[in-house]
Amino acid sequence: MHENEISQLILNSAFKVHTQLGPGLLESSYQECLFYELRKSGLFVEKEKAQPLIYDEVKLDIGYRIDLFVENKVVVEIKSVESLNDVHLAQVLTYLKLSKSKLGLLLNFNVKSLKYGIKRVANGI
Repeated sequence: MHENEISQLILNSAFKVHTQLGPGLLESSYQECLFYELRKSGLFVEKEKAQPLIYDEVKLDIGYRIDLFVENKVVVEIKSVESLNDVHLAQVLTYLKLSKSKLGLLLNFNVKSLKYGIKRVANGI
């Protein structure tokens, strides 16, 4: 399955979760519910996927964790914040680089309508 197809399934599930829960909950609540929905739809999903940093041929496990890693291709970073900012984008770009993935979705569930909380991030690796 291509990244674009996967991302559409992720977004469909995210809209379902947001419709049922609304804004204002903790990130962990949205993460668990989205994880459940994606697994229910038959996708392979890893939660809190550890990503080591490779430095000078040494693998360093220093705490990088992808919220949801879908089909070993798409990084999903979940937020529940007033507004997304540059540090959130940098976080997704770091995860894309470390996982060697091409596509990331930055999802902010703390919005009235989820369409205003979606940022698609592509990595031209």
